[in-house]
Amino acid sequence: QVQLGESGGGLVQAGGSLRLSCAASGRTLSNYVRGWFRQAPGKEREFGAQITWRSDSTYYADWVQRRFTISRDDAKNTVYLQMNSLRPGDTAVYYCAARSITATQYTNWGQGTQVTVSS
Repeated sequence: QVQLGESGGGLVQAGGSLRLSCAASGRTLSNYVRGWFRQAPGKEREFGAQITWRSDSTYYADWVQRRFTISRDDAKNTVYLQMNSLRPGDTAVYYCAARSITATQYTNWGQGTQVTVSS
């Protein structure tokens, strides 16, 4: 069973940066897609970015606007989300997720990490 665990959230001022980490345990997620989502209070969870394991294929939601970068460390089975130029509107719980490259929906989720951006 794959377990995902996020870290790196916290409180930051507008314009600042944070780097989120998502470590996978239980098995090596080869042939998987790893993604980041977020859910703000009163809103639905929304997709942010994804990266395909063992490739350089990435995809971002429009709202990211080139402020965030997803990357991976194969040796650590970990995915990162570097977030720059943070805005108060980025305040949310950020979740990492994983799915098989052949799946259409994400099947594994972390517990989430809170990101709060103050103005």
